[in-house]
Amino acid sequence: MTPASRDERSGVVIVGSVTADVTTFSERLPARGETILGDEFTLFLGGKGANQAVAAGLAGARTSFVGCVGDDLFHDLVVDSLADAGVDLTHLRTVPGPTGIAHIRVDASAQNDIVMVPLANAHLSAEQIDAALEALAPTTSVLLTQLETPSALTAHIAARGRELGFRVILDPAPAADLPAEVWADIDIVTPNETEASLISGIEVTDAASAERAGRWFLERGVGAAVITLAAQGSCVITAEGTFVVPPLPVDAVDTTAAGDAYAGYLGAALANGAPLTEAVRLATAAGALTVTKQGASPSLPRRTDVDALLASRS
Repeated sequence: MTPASRDERSGVVIVGSVTADVTTFSERLPARGETILGDEFTLFLGGKGANQAVAAGLAGARTSFVGCVGDDLFHDLVVDSLADAGVDLTHLRTVPGPTGIAHIRVDASAQNDIVMVPLANAHLSAEQIDAALEALAPTTSVLLTQLETPSALTAHIAARGRELGFRVILDPAPAADLPAEVWADIDIVTPNETEASLISGIEVTDAASAERAGRWFLERGVGAAVITLAAQGSCVITAEGTFVVPPLPVDAVDTTAAGDAYAGYLGAALANGAPLTEAVRLATAAGALTVTKQGASPSLPRRTDVDALLASRS
């Protein structure tokens, strides 16, 4: 078979979780055992995998999603929300039982905490992943995955993606210990400072410490590390060197899904042939816009708005 060109393989596939996000907003978070009155409640599509798929779709990439949704009352919320973002759902499998749930609490400073219950996500299987990746390989060059799916599958997803010629991007969230052999199959890893600290054992507080943590990943076989540092921007570490992409300051309302917007836009830009530096700048703008709105998937920005933000700050 003749190798596909970059244009023919300009798609992005996301293998990951999908949830119904139940979010409460309050002035502060309750102390242990305390009940407080909140200000607002929302119910939207969420899950790191689904959010990244929506972000990549809104970025303009041809996007496919591989995951599992329940056959409960949240099924249509998930399907309709993904479809509205232009995401191909051929490889989204409906399984008996409840859809995954995320309970999110957001305080007045825009900080949040999250309890995620996998439920239908636990049905994701190696067989489903293999069938999807083999079908998509001729048209898709970038594979995004995270750690909300069963951890035993992470090594399989990465290895199969590498075998089929995908550029494999891992968002290691929520942070978890992974088998050492996984790293050699990862082209780009995108932790925030907390995740980089937990995984590498190197406390990340600034660009210098982020570079040290990035080198930890590279020493284990990862092609490049992109470590996000919130208000300090992003530190990109490759074999050729290290550079920092500055942040785009905004007034934050809710930080939920900022990392997912970042990952989705990064994958979309790379699939369309952008160099890593340019892709990180686009991802930075997408993440910045996301924190200016409430909710997970509803806060994910469209490409026109991302381009407008970059133009206004250039």
